[in-house]
Amino acid sequence: MPSQCAVCKGKGLCGLPTCPVTRRFHALKDVKPVSEYMGASPSVFVGSYGYPRVVGGPLMINDSDNPLQWVRDGLSIDDIVGIRSRTIRGGKELDVKIPDAEKIQEIALSEKPLDVEVAFAKPVQFDLNFDGTVAPVGMSGAMKKLDVIDNARVSRVVDRCTSDTDLRATEAARILFENGTDVYKITNLLTSGLLGVQRKVVPTRWAITATDDMISSGMKRDVIRMPALPEFQVFCATLHGNTLCFLLIPAEEWRFEMIERWQKQSLWSGDEETVIEDGETGLTKSKYSPIGGAYYSARLAVLEYLKSIGRCAKVLCIRDVSGEYWAPLGTWVIREASHTSLRTAPVRVGTLAEATAAAAAGLRTNFWVPYAQMLKDIRQQKTLADFFS
Repeated sequence: MPSQCAVCKGKGLCGLPTCPVTRRFHALKDVKPVSEYMGASPSVFVGSYGYPRVVGGPLMINDSDNPLQWVRDGLSIDDIVGIRSRTIRGGKELDVKIPDAEKIQEIALSEKPLDVEVAFAKPVQFDLNFDGTVAPVGMSGAMKKLDVIDNARVSRVVDRCTSDTDLRATEAARILFENGTDVYKITNLLTSGLLGVQRKVVPTRWAITATDDMISSGMKRDVIRMPALPEFQVFCATLHGNTLCFLLIPAEEWRFEMIERWQKQSLWSGDEETVIEDGETGLTKSKYSPIGGAYYSARLAVLEYLKSIGRCAKVLCIRDVSGEYWAPLGTWVIREASHTSLRTAPVRVGTLAEATAAAAAGLRTNFWVPYAQMLKDIRQQKTLADFFS
């Protein structure tokens, strides 16, 4: 069961009627049902069930829906759970080919949250679901009326990329990101069917990983042409019980490997720890990672760092999850924990052995060493000098 939980992360793959891990979380909140809502809608949400006929609509909360703001404000897991438990997900059946998505598109386009007026078909119910990628939402309800009260204010770069129907989604995501649009905004635009040539509404869970992957694709092409990192660098930091450690190895080719451990008695584990590993070489990755969206979020963060310093490297990423991470908040936690780690002053050393020791010291464990295929390959790899010695 623990290993299944670490891969499933609440998606119901075990076949049980309710998730045994998240069942305890459902009992934490007593939310009063409401039949109407008037207030801010900072973003949109589209489900994946029943694709291509899906349910989507505005997320409604008079609080920030942006994880960057949560991190800046120093919010705790309890604070974030409180915000997300008060958040309402409005639902209306949509065809992914966008015949009825104009209002949610207006919400997604706006630089600032728009005020909306919503009438629900019946009082909203507490309906907390988890899938390990999307931040949880506490309430949901079918909408019988949705009115957007404000007019959207749209930035120039967003207007340019969403108006150009000949611009591929990958290129649009790259342009938006390079011009200061954060991944959360880009995900909203993709979810609402506002990017690409053949435009469709995209379920939010898929759009989160797709955004990370699209931006990473362009960055990999840039990084792989850069000179090798001059020394080994090690970064470590913790956010909400997630410790992210990056071991950067000088190399002229790109390679990425991630090892994820759920410690004993942590959220998706039981009496035994669970370890999952995955990696890639070159510009493409053929299969979806068993680690899930966390893999793509951590990879994007380290590519951002390498591009910012103009260097190429092989990267070993270790994620160690403790019991402090008691509520699944979504892959944004891994993305922002990675950014937090990569903003710290790195340990700079001259050998792989020193770098491995520094990573073990930062993590306070070396559990990951036997799983690190990259380390094994580097130690076994012969150089040209070996053949002449």
